[in-house]
Amino acid sequence: MISTAAARRAYEGPALFSFGFRPFFLFGAIWSAAVVPLWLYSYFHGGFEALTREWHIHEMIFGFLGAVIAGFLTTAVPNWTGRMPVVGAPLCGLVALWMLGRVAMLYPGILGAAAAVIDSLFLLAFAAVIWREVLTGRNWRNLPVCGLVTVFALANVASHLPATVASEAGVRLALAAASVLIALIGGRIVPSFTRNWMKARSLAPEPALFGPVDRAALGLTVVGAGLWVVAPQAAVSGLALGLAGLAHLVRLARWRGWRAAAEPLVWILHLGYGWLGAGLLLLGGASLDPAVVPRSAGVHALTAGAVGVMTLAVMTRATRGHTGRPLAAGAGTLAIYVAINGAALLRVAAPFSGAGQPWLLGASGLAWSLAFGGFALAYGRMLTTPRPRAA
Repeated sequence: MISTAAARRAYEGPALFSFGFRPFFLFGAIWSAAVVPLWLYSYFHGGFEALTREWHIHEMIFGFLGAVIAGFLTTAVPNWTGRMPVVGAPLCGLVALWMLGRVAMLYPGILGAAAAVIDSLFLLAFAAVIWREVLTGRNWRNLPVCGLVTVFALANVASHLPATVASEAGVRLALAAASVLIALIGGRIVPSFTRNWMKARSLAPEPALFGPVDRAALGLTVVGAGLWVVAPQAAVSGLALGLAGLAHLVRLARWRGWRAAAEPLVWILHLGYGWLGAGLLLLGGASLDPAVVPRSAGVHALTAGAVGVMTLAVMTRATRGHTGRPLAAGAGTLAIYVAINGAALLRVAAPFSGAGQPWLLGASGLAWSLAFGGFALAYGRMLTTPRPRAA
């Protein structure tokens, strides 16, 4: 069997389908930049009846985030397993399923139950691909990733159920899976990339190695997120989430991200991970006392903050690395990072702002679209053209 690198070199089709990250990062970013203003326009002015709050939630979690997860894992899993990557026609098929889901969710009134079936196909097929690759490659270390992707896919199915309790639980289950994925994969790449950057500059001490603090943070996240899925208003859920958030902030401090303040491609990873800790803390506070901490603040610290910042951190770095560009952030990339963190801060602040909430929602939505639209503009050429030949 040829190697992963050889398989990619042998591919002769369009550059866009030579790596999983290329189409999924590009189309996911464009869709994300479009969904928020469409939802805000419908929220403030009315319009297309399909653009409901539920549509907005679904498309940001299962549409946008689902695409980014697919882009990351279809690129990372071949490196983990040494198996052939999903490129060419199979990758086109996955992208087509994702696009069909986006169209179907715009016309649920016409398609009826078929819209849910069409939308569910992509994540279920993607989960099957990841399971096949990891099991065939005997890459047992990443079985938890397979499990989390499956949970995410099943959460999407649950979100389509007619019972409101089931559909809301499905959304919480998806956010729980996303939080654990960030904790698991972020816990690998953030200290690793930081350590590499510091080694190249002979800086010490380096990020702490994996140990009891990391295990505690992961365990508390699984417990806290699981309790929140089944009992979001219970005090025990709030306590577990709060402890998980604190554990992640302690874990983050052990990685010494301030030492990498000179390189945005590194410190943005730490900011994204910091949003995970803050989001779990706020979500825990909302479970304990929603009159003091609005639930929306915790949810959006996780979605706009942890998901938004961490996805852009990974998308920019992976795109530059896999397309042969220098691992250094220019002015455009820095502007993207500022915009996404501004979007998260404004969205978390909105439910605390009283009469100013509509203005903060609008400003947050604008910043979000600038961040992901900016990514599509700044990185679109890298994603759609072949890797530059070495001089």
